[in-house]
Amino acid sequence: MRFSALIAVVVTLFSTTASLGHEFWISPKSYVVQPGEPLVAQLRVGQKFDGFPYGYFPPRFARFDVVQGDISVPVESRIGDRPALNMTLPSPGLWVVVHETTDSSLTYSDWSIFEGFVIHKDLGNTLAMHAERGLPQTGFSEEYRRYAKSLIAVGDGRGADREVGLRTEIVAETNPYTDDLSDGVRVRVLLEGEPRADTLVEIFARGPDSQVTVTTTQTDAAGRASFAVHRGHEYLVDAVYMEALYPSGGAPGSVWKSHWAALTFMVPG
Repeated sequence: MRFSALIAVVVTLFSTTASLGHEFWISPKSYVVQPGEPLVAQLRVGQKFDGFPYGYFPPRFARFDVVQGDISVPVESRIGDRPALNMTLPSPGLWVVVHETTDSSLTYSDWSIFEGFVIHKDLGNTLAMHAERGLPQTGFSEEYRRYAKSLIAVGDGRGADREVGLRTEIVAETNPYTDDLSDGVRVRVLLEGEPRADTLVEIFARGPDSQVTVTTTQTDAAGRASFAVHRGHEYLVDAVYMEALYPSGGAPGSVWKSHWAALTFMVPG
């Protein structure tokens, strides 16, 4: 297959899968690796920890790196590589994989799909605003961008997550590999560096038997939320922000933009 044709296929597969799916997350083969061992991780889009993996494709992402404290190392793979990440991290401790997609868009032909999404993700007064703006119930478009992080323990896994400069992100204030988890894990949801109060946080937990359970909680006034965790479980934490867009001059364009923040980690057994 010629390179240009390969690019077209990759773009089509990604766009179709992303628009039909919901969550976007970083899915490591193992969340705990020993120094000198490679970290291998897929990028996935789907539902309830069941998702389509896609390859390393720079035109589809704005950022892809691994972070520890003030150190940031870009992820460099070959175009089309799947898993998209396969590298050895330079030192022990807690590392954070960071991935931000570029913008994509979808057009709604069924109002119930948009309505269900807004209600499911508790996106405030989006539906009321849609009506107040005089927008149609079909034929309108939404842009979306994904911001994913994953916590990786190299060796002892000591260290802390931190804000990494994404427009919206989830910061773990508990290290699941080293901290006391009797009170669960606490996270903070941020938008442009500021806490998002009263925001729905959805938690997907996959146990050793591969069964997935889904729970929700709300952030407090400081943007924080806590939830119980269990040994041997993998977690995906998700929060969505909806932004109203106003195309200028009556030109066609997207009228909404959703921003998806996700965080994955494992609680060792």
